[in-house]
Amino acid sequence: MLNEPDTLVVGATGLIGRWLTAELLAQGRSVAVTVRTGGAELRKWLRDHDIDERALTVVTGDITRPGLGFDPEDQDRLSSVRDVYNAAGAYRFGMGRDEARRANVDGAVNVVRWAATRPRLRRLIHVSGYRVADTLPHPDALTDLYRRHGAYEASKREGDSAVRLIAAQEKIPLTIVNPATVIGHSLTGEAGQYIGLANMVESLWNGKLPALAGTRRTFVPVVTVDHLARFMAAVPEHDHEPYSAHWLLDDATPLLPDLIALLAEHLGVRAPRMILPLGLVRRLPRAVTRADPETLTFLSEDRYDTSSADTLAAAAGLSHPPVRDALHRWADRLVAERFGHAEPPLKGGFHTIAR
Repeated sequence: MLNEPDTLVVGATGLIGRWLTAELLAQGRSVAVTVRTGGAELRKWLRDHDIDERALTVVTGDITRPGLGFDPEDQDRLSSVRDVYNAAGAYRFGMGRDEARRANVDGAVNVVRWAATRPRLRRLIHVSGYRVADTLPHPDALTDLYRRHGAYEASKREGDSAVRLIAAQEKIPLTIVNPATVIGHSLTGEAGQYIGLANMVESLWNGKLPALAGTRRTFVPVVTVDHLARFMAAVPEHDHEPYSAHWLLDDATPLLPDLIALLAEHLGVRAPRMILPLGLVRRLPRAVTRADPETLTFLSEDRYDTSSADTLAAAAGLSHPPVRDALHRWADRLVAERFGHAEPPLKGGFHTIAR
């Protein structure tokens, strides 16, 4: 076998997966990735970012199928895998419950069960989300969970619980990484994803954000995509317990009103002057608020325990880049890319578009 991968990244064409793949390859790892389609596009993206992709193995897979849909030849090619990263999932608001569950619950469980078949498995690392609760919801409560949180967040919570339960049953080492809102690369601002907080920045830029929902203490934490990738790459070397979970976010993220004011000043636009209570926003027509109801559950004053992530990062020699600089560069890049409606700037570049 010319290339025996020691790592598998599931979901390598997504935001987190591609940056993680780049980081692992840059560290000299031999990496396999699963794609439905788009293997050539991923290789081109890696080359465009000066990543040597000769140690990359691309296999066709589908997380919604048992065994990830691998054919026998690919199963054999992946027998050397020690670390399995699941960065796959459906990140979109407005999904139906069944659609969200196929990727975020059933797909996540399929990855766990496949990882359990690896003879050399060292660790499974599953990407969840910072709004999940480290508890197991009762099956009878799932209907209410989906009603209150919407299909995306509820499916991530259900999937998180299912992954922990199945991993314990299969007795495989598991780390769950719960990242906050992922923003662009700390030096270039590049992310390539334009939903969530990026939608709010787009509304701000276009003068369509007259008010914020929440309170003056609303906290929407962020993490840069390069710090997240470096952190995830370090997990197998530093997590040795049967189960670990890390909430990964920059606790220095400004409170949401201050974050939006910071970006408004940087972009030269007017910041919203009003903050509307969530209860009022939920009662107003969506045509008036322009807010997807599912996003409102993220507008919380909650804080998160980052102690385990901080300990691992310190052991690995990692630290968050300055968050205000990262936010500025991310906003610049979003504007330069017209929030996904234009070709991106040249490799690694970013700039501010003046009005």
